[in-house]
Amino acid sequence: MIRVQNIYYMLAYAFQVLHEQGYKDVATENFGNTAELLAAILCRGVSGQIKRGLCRQYITSEEPLCCPRGKIELGESIKTQTIRKKQLVCAYDEFSVDAYTNRIIKTTMELLLRADISKPGKKELRKLLIFFDEVSFLDIHTINWKIRYDRNNQTYRMLIAVCQLVIKGLLQTSADGTVRIMDYADDQSMAKLYEKFILGYFRREHPDIKTYSPQIAWQVSDGHRNLLPAMQSDLVLSNSRTKKTLIIDAKFYSHNLQRKAPYMAETIHSGNLYQIFAYVKNWDAAPDETVSGMLLYAGTDDVIQPDNDYQMSGNQISVKTLDLNCEFDVIAARLDAIAERIK
Repeated sequence: MIRVQNIYYMLAYAFQVLHEQGYKDVATENFGNTAELLAAILCRGVSGQIKRGLCRQYITSEEPLCCPRGKIELGESIKTQTIRKKQLVCAYDEFSVDAYTNRIIKTTMELLLRADISKPGKKELRKLLIFFDEVSFLDIHTINWKIRYDRNNQTYRMLIAVCQLVIKGLLQTSADGTVRIMDYADDQSMAKLYEKFILGYFRREHPDIKTYSPQIAWQVSDGHRNLLPAMQSDLVLSNSRTKKTLIIDAKFYSHNLQRKAPYMAETIHSGNLYQIFAYVKNWDAAPDETVSGMLLYAGTDDVIQPDNDYQMSGNQISVKTLDLNCEFDVIAARLDAIAERIK
């Protein structure tokens, strides 16, 4: 379980824009569910974006016109016999507010109107939707979330992330094919947010530590790595003064332990353990550098939560749990204690 208010803090560290003045009052409000919180964040973000100006992009349109415009499609004109009506099929680009990012936002806001949020929240959404009259809707099941950001649409990054949490988490297709609303975000979306939150927290609260997420190269003796899979770390904490490095792999599951048979004992996910061990052993350590690894699981409702340190082939491998269903001060203290390991 995750406290609704903690999702705000996770978003705030994952996307620094939430530390701006327009969002700070959200942290003091009480929300009944995740949909209510995400709707409040989205409303404030969209309101600010409207003041800056909604993103526009060139949209290609093709239609029969009496006055030629853009590129004349002769083949299509002959095929559709528009010449009889004294028209030509033309393809032209129009600088329109019907950009893909705006479509995602409008689709999300319409979805939130059917969610379990307060009447004032829905009223605010309807006011903002007026500015999206010229924006079309998207099929929620085929949205492409791989948006390329540049200086023109950089301010949309957090808004699209919130939209993804809403659409991925609030929608679930039932057995009869209808769509019903749910009040929590799905595990896959929360897993990505969990990773970004931890990375953002250490970067903001512990600037004296180098926090980054590098790829780790395989330490092979013959130099052939072309067929080996990439090892992309979630985050690495490195302290040049103490020569200590901690590689952290953040995990967000419904169950933090595995059980291969009904009557067998629960164990740590073997794949996760192999993964962090490979990261540590393939880290290109400098002389006198101490390298350790950690699996950092988000807490679940299970009775047993992993909390152990192991010495494996000269390196410490830790398996810890971060309880997200408590006051954020407790969460912050837990993360601070992890940072102290390399100080």
